[in-house]
Amino acid sequence: MSNPATPPRSLAEALRARDDISLAVLLRARPDLITPVPTDLTQLATRAGTRASVLRALERLDRFALQTAEALAVAGDPASYQELLGLMAGDGGDPAVAGELPRAVAVLRDQALVWGDDDRLRLVRTAREVLAPSPQHPSPTGLGPTVREATSGMSPGRVQEIVAAAGLPSTHDPVSAVDALTGLFGHRKKMAKLLAAAPAESREVLSRLVWGPPYGQITPEPAAHLRWLLDRGLLLPTAPGTVVLPREVALHLREGRAHREPEPVPPPVEPAAAHRPQVVDATAAGQAYTTLATVEELLKDWDEGGPAVLRAGGLSVRDLKRTAVALDVPEPIAAFWVELAYAAGLLASDGEADERFAATPAYDEWLDRPPAERWAQLAEAWLTATRTSGLVGGRDAKDRALSALGPGLDRSAAPEVRHRVLTLLAALPEGTAPAADSVLARLRWERPLRGPQVGVPPRERSRAWGSEDDLRGRLARWTLSEAELLGVTGRGALSAHGRALLGAPAASGPKAASPARSAGPGDKLPVHHHHPAPGLLTPAPLSPPEQAVAAAAAGRLLAPLLPEPLDHVLLQADLTAVAPGPLRRPLADALGVLADVESKGGATVYRFTPASVRRALDAGRTASDLHAFLTEHSRTPVPQPLAYLIDDVARRHGHLRVGAASAYVRCDDDSILNEIMADKRASGLRLRRLAPTVLATQADPAALLEGLRAMGYAPAAESAEGDVLITRAHAHRTPPRTAPEPVPDGPPPPDSTLLTAAIRAIRAGDLAATTPRKSTGSSAVKGGELPRTTPAETLATMQAAVLTGDTVWIGYVNAEGTATQRVIAPVRVEGGFVTAYDHTADEVRTYPLHRVTGVAELAED
Repeated sequence: MSNPATPPRSLAEALRARDDISLAVLLRARPDLITPVPTDLTQLATRAGTRASVLRALERLDRFALQTAEALAVAGDPASYQELLGLMAGDGGDPAVAGELPRAVAVLRDQALVWGDDDRLRLVRTAREVLAPSPQHPSPTGLGPTVREATSGMSPGRVQEIVAAAGLPSTHDPVSAVDALTGLFGHRKKMAKLLAAAPAESREVLSRLVWGPPYGQITPEPAAHLRWLLDRGLLLPTAPGTVVLPREVALHLREGRAHREPEPVPPPVEPAAAHRPQVVDATAAGQAYTTLATVEELLKDWDEGGPAVLRAGGLSVRDLKRTAVALDVPEPIAAFWVELAYAAGLLASDGEADERFAATPAYDEWLDRPPAERWAQLAEAWLTATRTSGLVGGRDAKDRALSALGPGLDRSAAPEVRHRVLTLLAALPEGTAPAADSVLARLRWERPLRGPQVGVPPRERSRAWGSEDDLRGRLARWTLSEAELLGVTGRGALSAHGRALLGAPAASGPKAASPARSAGPGDKLPVHHHHPAPGLLTPAPLSPPEQAVAAAAAGRLLAPLLPEPLDHVLLQADLTAVAPGPLRRPLADALGVLADVESKGGATVYRFTPASVRRALDAGRTASDLHAFLTEHSRTPVPQPLAYLIDDVARRHGHLRVGAASAYVRCDDDSILNEIMADKRASGLRLRRLAPTVLATQADPAALLEGLRAMGYAPAAESAEGDVLITRAHAHRTPPRTAPEPVPDGPPPPDSTLLTAAIRAIRAGDLAATTPRKSTGSSAVKGGELPRTTPAETLATMQAAVLTGDTVWIGYVNAEGTATQRVIAPVRVEGGFVTAYDHTADEVRTYPLHRVTGVAELAED
């Protein structure tokens, strides 16, 4: 840790004083800092101060930590902890603010946004610039410039006039005059006395400017109450017709507070309703079963090739409407199901010349899995996907329409928001549904900044966050509705399998920091998650392997709640069959061919029609097969009307034969052909008689079949050999496709192995760059230069280091001609090579002596 007697003079020195665990906390919170790994701590500090990195770090601060950074941006540089506490808690002192401020300062220090001891806190310069990006927003807290800044272009005589009007003695120079005026404005009792003498209209003007924006417009001849303020410096001119409220005056009027409403504690997630956990789990399980049925119905509808792919990619508006009608859901819900199947790898484009969407081979594997495992795969894909179906129907930045399955739907923040919303639900008592607005308020506290809102005053920022223009607010609302659709929640409350989907929470907080030291050879940093105070953000979402384990656990919890597939139906006299629950797959597939689905819900109703029975006969089933099938799988006797329907359609099925002439019809009963020829509906087929039992046409066989069926006949197709063709649905599949990869929101957090290696490399590079060196022989080593010694001096120094066990600094040129500097501990020198432990690479290496440009001993501490 830093020594109070020698405070760090830069961020690099502050980082140099950290231990390895503290560095690991920084690199976990800001993974962009080690992409790629910095060569030393100076480069790490430089990278931590870049605008892009600072902006990303500020966007991940909670509301109170951000307010603390904003207060430091308007405080002195450096500022003491007491000065910061005064800006945050005000003159009266807020116990809640005082209690949470150490945590907020620690967060800023951990993320290298603030450095220095408590008596010299410094906000990194880039953060100060980012938080006050424009003249319209000179301060993130609505404060104007200081008296010294506002009077920098003012004439000395005018400054003296202001000092005299304020009741202060005149001074000999403008600098002391400004100091006196600053002291007056910062003195609570004297300022109270001065303002007590102000006209009521003057105090009203100050009240309008106090919380910002601090600028106002005046006429060339201001009114008396404005002149009173201008004469005493309570308003200072910044440009013709423009005045500003000095920062010191505003702070007095604010009672010392930088913020109108400090928010040290996150708003609670309010419960909206409470249900028995068993009811929640049962409701969620029912919706999970609906999810499986809907995805199956969607892909079954596209089994022979789905809609065409647009030239720009994606699904057309017309095809999305057709899909919504087929699924009997609104279009936004249809877009969600389509995107869910795509995210799970069950749906893709086939890549053919006439490109269409179709199921992938993974869909067949998915169908063979148990229902709970199928749901777990869908839930895991939803939770981790960056594609956002809620954007479908909107416009992108170039005003192009966003379509389902098309480009432009990835939002990198989506997985984090989904995970966080479910985590907030998991923190409520079991069976409790939250109020949606309270969830949004909590998320707004945890992530108040996002992109262009940096530097916007808090009041404007707060209004914008939950609006339709804010992505995170919309993502949170979509998450609540999608979780209910998917069966992760039931009646708005998180289910037991939904909790399992999130994974087990951390068992304990962070370990105590060990004394400052560098990781030695063979050491490995502990996996150290920085856990903020209760109520703040939880650790990042699970890694892919951990998420797969959690999804499997969720599936196991869901499995007992899903209904068991049935092997029977209930046949009714009105030519319908009722399935009182989910059917086993062979039965459902066979019944789907023999009958049409009339209604769905807790029970599915199938209706038998001549067309559906003919469809089963076309698939190769005979009348006796259908009678036996229904008898086997019905818990009620086969109704007589259904038996008659099957026999009647079967008796007429195949009586007419259609082949290729382009097409022909043949029938042993020429009277039937006479009826067809006499029917006006057959005129479009352009039939002509070739023989008493044969008709021919130029239409293709498929069109002829459809035309005759529309006329009420039941023709059958036949092959060139005269055999009846059995038609079965052709399941069109795409080539093997992988599920779409999520678009990451910046570099992923490094794991423990990467952190260990990165910190060792940074420490070793910093040692090589900063350790003092002794001059060797006749050559003196200057800071930052490679050592230069003769071959004899190099050999002698290496041999001496082997005997004494010292560590030396060498300049080395590799085989590619790249010059580097390394810190090594020589172990053996022989045959023109030196074998040494390389602190920079953290391993034992052998170097040719002729490539060593020089050697220098490291100075003793």
